[in-house]
Amino acid sequence: MTRTLVAASRGSDRGANRSAPTMGTVIRRIDLRDRSDDTDVDYRRLVPRGAADVEAVLEQVRPICDDVRRRGRAALVEFAERFDGVRLTGVRVSPAELVDALQRLDPDVRAALEESIRRLRRTCERERGADVSTQVVPGGLVTQRLVPVQRVGLYVPGGLSPLVSSVLMNAVPAQVAGVESIALASPPQREHGGLPHSAILAACALLGVDEVYAVGGAQAVAMFAYGYDDTADRDGGCRPVDLVTGPGNIYVVAAKRLLKGVIGIDSEAGPTEIVVLADESADAAHVAADLISQAEHDPMAASVLVTPSDTLAAEVVRELEARVADTKHAGRITTALTGEQSAIVLVRDLEQGQQVVDAYAGEHLEIQTVDAAERAMRVRNAGAVFVGAFAPVSLGDYCAGSNHVLPTGGCACHSSGLSVRSFLKSVQVVEYDEPALRAVADTVQALAAAEDLPAHGAAVRARLERP
Repeated sequence: MTRTLVAASRGSDRGANRSAPTMGTVIRRIDLRDRSDDTDVDYRRLVPRGAADVEAVLEQVRPICDDVRRRGRAALVEFAERFDGVRLTGVRVSPAELVDALQRLDPDVRAALEESIRRLRRTCERERGADVSTQVVPGGLVTQRLVPVQRVGLYVPGGLSPLVSSVLMNAVPAQVAGVESIALASPPQREHGGLPHSAILAACALLGVDEVYAVGGAQAVAMFAYGYDDTADRDGGCRPVDLVTGPGNIYVVAAKRLLKGVIGIDSEAGPTEIVVLADESADAAHVAADLISQAEHDPMAASVLVTPSDTLAAEVVRELEARVADTKHAGRITTALTGEQSAIVLVRDLEQGQQVVDAYAGEHLEIQTVDAAERAMRVRNAGAVFVGAFAPVSLGDYCAGSNHVLPTGGCACHSSGLSVRSFLKSVQVVEYDEPALRAVADTVQALAAAEDLPAHGAAVRARLERP
């Protein structure tokens, strides 16, 4: 599917007069300095962000998903030709093609991938956790088992940029969690002979992910949800998965929403975003470079600076104006920076700034202040926090050891980024002997009677009132 995102304003009339682009045309300005004493101020509404209208495309992806469910491989082949301009001879990538991609991979890129894998695997192994058993009473034991999801489908975008790093961010935590069956889908590319981007295939080979499909968009999510069985393909088909993870365009997000329940999903990832909390100690060149780097992802990407410093704000604007024109993707960067989702937000002080960034609940939060480490530990709502001048978001995108699949659109107030825990589920195991059950029998029967479920109490008595 083409990457088309429909914007919906989250602004309010109350803050409209502060949204004019008064600091040059490269990015607008929102002044909240006179709002810091309001007890009922809603900063999330006063710092609007672009939003993908997923509901608007649900009915577009429904027939695609239904067609994949009914016709399987034939539908996948037709959609590849319609949406990607590729006539597939096989949906699954062959082992030889994976090996070939790895052999042709630039040695420097391979070394970078290997280092990124090493760092990410190290943090993931510390996340794995262990089963927890609790002796509730003598003879009564409850164990929380951490059990990996059996089969997962990983989605890796291939639209504006081949996100090879997303292979790592999805596959490594799944492997560390102990997932026994991993499949991956990425859109076929005309310039790569109908295969996914060669760097994506190389990363799969490097990680030992050998079940890879040249399928993109909503149809990939439907393939994972329903599977397909066709001996005409090289492998005979694709088995349904239990969980689908990974970012994608609005059609991928809509398919996830539509099929949630048939499959588990990690999140509904929207356009990427960065918010920088900075004071006068920050280097304007660093801040501008980071805002640009996030805008490079997508025309709907959000780049937000929150600062109490007029001087820094003006310097950042000058840096943006000087740097944007010289970037490779100046068109999409300019669209993102001048969009309603991007802004320089002026606050009275850093305390108000902290309230603003917590309300915004950004995917990526950089803190570039004199007390950055202390402020970072006070953050409640962010997908990932980057502390100080030498921890840019781009480090986290590739090789910080953190995961870059993070909640967007304000969802960081209730959701977490992808991790080993995303691929684990908890199974409770209850063990009680007869004395332990007898000791609590009256409690069970009292609660069963309160709920008018007498058979529940009878199930306990049947064990204890034997002749």
